[in-house]
Amino acid sequence: MTERTPPTRLLKNFRLVDGSTADPRDGLEVLIEGARIVQVAETPIDAPHAEVVDLGGRTLMPGLIDCHVHVIATTADLGANALLPDALVAARATPILKGMLERGFTTVRDVGGADRAIQQAVAEGYFVGPRLVICGKALSQTGGHNDYRGFFDERDDQYQTRRLGSMGRICDGVEAVRRAVRQEIKGGAQFIKVMANGGVSSPSDPIDFLSFSRAELETIVEEASNAQTYVSAHLYTDEAIRRAVEAGVRSLEHCNLITAETARVAAERGAMACPTLVTYERLKLEGAEYGLKPESVAKIDDVRLAGLESLVTMREAGLEMAYGTDLLGEMHPHQSDEFVIRAQVLPPHEVIRSATATAAKLLRMEGEVGCIAPGAYADLIVVDGNPLEDMQLLTGQGDHLALIMQGGRLIKDRLTR
Repeated sequence: MTERTPPTRLLKNFRLVDGSTADPRDGLEVLIEGARIVQVAETPIDAPHAEVVDLGGRTLMPGLIDCHVHVIATTADLGANALLPDALVAARATPILKGMLERGFTTVRDVGGADRAIQQAVAEGYFVGPRLVICGKALSQTGGHNDYRGFFDERDDQYQTRRLGSMGRICDGVEAVRRAVRQEIKGGAQFIKVMANGGVSSPSDPIDFLSFSRAELETIVEEASNAQTYVSAHLYTDEAIRRAVEAGVRSLEHCNLITAETARVAAERGAMACPTLVTYERLKLEGAEYGLKPESVAKIDDVRLAGLESLVTMREAGLEMAYGTDLLGEMHPHQSDEFVIRAQVLPPHEVIRSATATAAKLLRMEGEVGCIAPGAYADLIVVDGNPLEDMQLLTGQGDHLALIMQGGRLIKDRLTR
């Protein structure tokens, strides 16, 4: 149930949890007009024209933000996914998008694959899903993470550049990466993604491979900066992370093997991290079943076992961490489990903040999403209970969410209907 024209609404009788404090805030009211929040007050709001919504003492939160998704990854076998017809990929992406929204994720950042057409289809309401922030195709060197041709596959390396099911494109050399960045920006990319380290799912790049030269990385950052945006990089090893930070990369994805010194340097330079621990747990348990190649399964533990320790390392170094999941294919329903995994070693309110204010900062959408404040989008969820006490309330398929609102429109409502 998605409304076309939302009425003015006044929300009352709730506890506010947004990750900014270790305890809920009581006694607030929120007035929503159209797509935006117009007033948040500690005293009663005078709005006689508004529809009053009594939240019954439940928890009100900003809509959740996942900063590392692949909405076109319809199978864990990404090489096979890249060969599917575009129409089939788009069709299979629709339940993935819808499921994310139903879990309370009202904004997501796609870090490889989704294009301007998918983004526009969501924005125009043809596909039901979170607000999409996109990078177009991720950049990979020949034999890097996103080159899924395998050892004996001699296809031309540009076969995947314009296929919707491909997460990335291949480019080698300073001028080639410069042109690739410009093409992605022209195509609607809001930031640039680069594969700067070996990966799990690709066949010919061990985890510790360093991808792209320093000159190539610096060129990618320069071109992104010229377009007034930033670079996100796939990274695991400490050496790769340090190179990327020195080249000016702002968004550090995964970071499982980061050291305290590199985390400190990254924080000093204004970089942010986006860990994705849940994907390694699910790939270990289900990857082979869902099509992950044996050589990829063998690489999982290289990064999985260091995950929780990396969270502690980055927190102690002051490196801000946004929420990310990086799930593929049939594993997407586990998107909310990242909350529980992180809460094993991090304070609950910090875990929640990673999916609200910190995520908004990484997306450069502060004040628009990830908060409940005047001027922000009315992206809201209402939780049965207090997730600061029980993070499981944020898991599942929105089972504990009584209400989901996106841009002022009700997506789910079991309070008044």
